[in-house]
Order: sequence, then structure tokens, then C-alpha cells
Amino acid sequence: VQLVESGGGLVQAGGSLRLSCAASGSTFSINAMGWYRQAPGKQRELVAAIASGGGSTNYADSVKGRFTISRDNAKNTMYLQMNSLKPEDTAVYYCNAGAGLDDYWGQGTQVTVSS
Repeated sequence: VQLVESGGGLVQAGGSLRLSCAASGSTFSINAMGWYRQAPGKQRELVAAIASGGGSTNYADSVKGRFTISRDNAKNTMYLQMNSLKPEDTAVYYCNAGAGLDDYWGQGTQVTVSS
């Protein structure tokens, strides 16, 4: 499984961005997926996760009500709609996919929110 993120960039506080994660390879084996982020000097943290069918989601408390995770299995793509962005959301955002006993990661996309 290969994962490629896109959609990061520089945005002012209060703005929005939409991240995408395109999966390829053995996509039939993918179960849950999620978005993680890592800010400089901090540990990688879970931002949001979504079950294989898309019916179950969960979010970090810090993004609840502002971010929305979704997936389109027909397109093998997962999304993260980020609204009301704050400077503390600045980080590299990573796509993650679980497939059986394996765990896959994308290369990351930078999100920078200016105040």
C-alpha cells in the first residue's frame, strides 16, 4: 500500500484547507485510516480516524467541531477538511492506513497557519 498526501500549504488563522490521501497498491486490504500530525519538537499525535466503511469516526479534542474526516473507497482516497484553523494546528500532517497486521504511512504534507 502506498499513500500520498496533498493539499497542505500556508493559510491565515481562521482559514480552511482540505487534505487528501490517495492510496494505491493493495487497497482492498485497507481497514481503518487516519490523519496524524507532528509539530516541531512534539510527538506525532492522532488527529482523526475513520473506520473502513466510513460510518465511525473519532477526533482529537483539539480539533472537534473544526475538522471533518471522510473517505471515498471507490476512489481510494481519504480527506481531512480543516476549518477555523489556528496557529497551533501548524504541523506536518501524515496519512495512515491499517491493512491486516501492517501499518502504512504517507510522506506527510506541511500545514502552516499564520496568526
